[in-house]
Amino acid sequence: MQSSSFGFRHSIVILISAFVIPSLATAATPAEVSAAAIKAVSFYHSKAAAHGGYVYRYSADFTLREAEGIPGPDTIWIQPPGTPAVGMAMLDAYEATKDEKCLAAAVEAARCVSRTQLASGGWDYSGHFDAKGRESKLYRRDADGKLIPRTQTATREAGWHNWRRQEKNNYSTYDDDVSQAATRLLVRVDHALGGKDAEIKEAADFALHTIIMTQYPAGGWSANFDDAPTSPPSADKYPIKPGNYPADWPRKWPKDFTGCYVLNDNTHATLMSTLLLAWQLRGDQKYLDAAKRGGDFLVTAQMPDPQPAWGQQYNAEMQPVWSRQFEPTAISGRESQAAMWALLKLAAATGDKKYLPPVAKAITYFRTVLLPGNQLARFYELNTNKPLYFERGPGGKGFELTYSDKKASSNYGWVWDSELDALQATGSQIARGEKAAFPRTEKERWSSPPTDKDIQTILAEQNPNGSWPVTDDERGVMRDANGKKQKPAGGVIYSLDFTQNVKALSAWLKAKGGAK
Repeated sequence: MQSSSFGFRHSIVILISAFVIPSLATAATPAEVSAAAIKAVSFYHSKAAAHGGYVYRYSADFTLREAEGIPGPDTIWIQPPGTPAVGMAMLDAYEATKDEKCLAAAVEAARCVSRTQLASGGWDYSGHFDAKGRESKLYRRDADGKLIPRTQTATREAGWHNWRRQEKNNYSTYDDDVSQAATRLLVRVDHALGGKDAEIKEAADFALHTIIMTQYPAGGWSANFDDAPTSPPSADKYPIKPGNYPADWPRKWPKDFTGCYVLNDNTHATLMSTLLLAWQLRGDQKYLDAAKRGGDFLVTAQMPDPQPAWGQQYNAEMQPVWSRQFEPTAISGRESQAAMWALLKLAAATGDKKYLPPVAKAITYFRTVLLPGNQLARFYELNTNKPLYFERGPGGKGFELTYSDKKASSNYGWVWDSELDALQATGSQIARGEKAAFPRTEKERWSSPPTDKDIQTILAEQNPNGSWPVTDDERGVMRDANGKKQKPAGGVIYSLDFTQNVKALSAWLKAKGGAK
């Protein structure tokens, strides 16, 4: 068993690699990379934007659009890799190239986001600019950015006991980094503009205020809420308690989510990252304090032995509970790794090493339950450490819990790549007082930082118009308005590819000292 401490470890690594002489004729120059990034942003902004916003993918002629389903022409997507992700890539390009067209595109994306912010203070997965769509939602602004006068919408206590009713016209979500990504775009663009755009600044201010107001006394958050609280949830209803095991738990979905604290899909970690960004760019202590409360929650929510890790969601008693019918009461491998990264980032930002021991203890535990191929189960049964899976129920309906992955349903990631070595290495750097290098923790195509070879590949794959169309059978297919599969002539253009490529080009340029 490996030590749980982040002590300095000497190791001898023998690298055997092919000796390749780089071709100076094909090496990219900063000027070429800068031009490619600007061209990509200009193309996407001029061709793909609707009201300054974006969806997930487009046919190369832009007659087809897709997100989660088929959005209308005036619907944009907030959930990454939608509008906020695209806007932040454009802002990356501006910071690397100083090209004003890139900044203008990012500003339009930020205004699109501000005009789809709900009165509850956050965002739904998508936003609407058609009259019918806007009437169905309680947006804070009209389509031109003017604040809509409203009486205070919060008429109930803050907390899951009321939010679980989910008023659909004012439904904000932290699930899948939705409201967090929108907030980060607003904060970054506001910073780039020096606070001079009143609409963007006010929307960012209110979004950050909402994140703080929806934080529980223990420091956690629910996945969604449907009004803007005037004060955080009450400590009387949500006392601070340590993580603990329920006496028993149902093996079948109880058809109800009784939990209030959610880590699923890195919700908690991205909220902490958003607060740290706000503190770093604005220097306001209240954002750091809220991020610290988020870290304190993770310390408190860590389960005791024999499984010192984290659940995917907890009830008010700080016990893991079911969520959807394939998300059981369990220890979660993926969400635990996100929790560890969040604690390490907080430790690095604050210099407070109290956040390191919980990470070290969790690493030691997870090394004892690794699956073949250096992977972790998404779910481990409480107390037994048996990996849990789900297969389809009779007739292909519903889900049934099982201990075997032989017939596991394909709708979910049941195993996750282990990041334990990277976590331990980063924790050791922080413990030694060194500047921590945080590697990527989610899969992306390019290295971090991108290599010269990565950049050459991106440039080679870029079309003359600045796009990166995909034509292969798997990703080169879309659905039309009737749901019929089509293989568009010229291929499919993905927002995910745009954001990853432009981010990589921008990171490479910054590492080289910017455009020249």
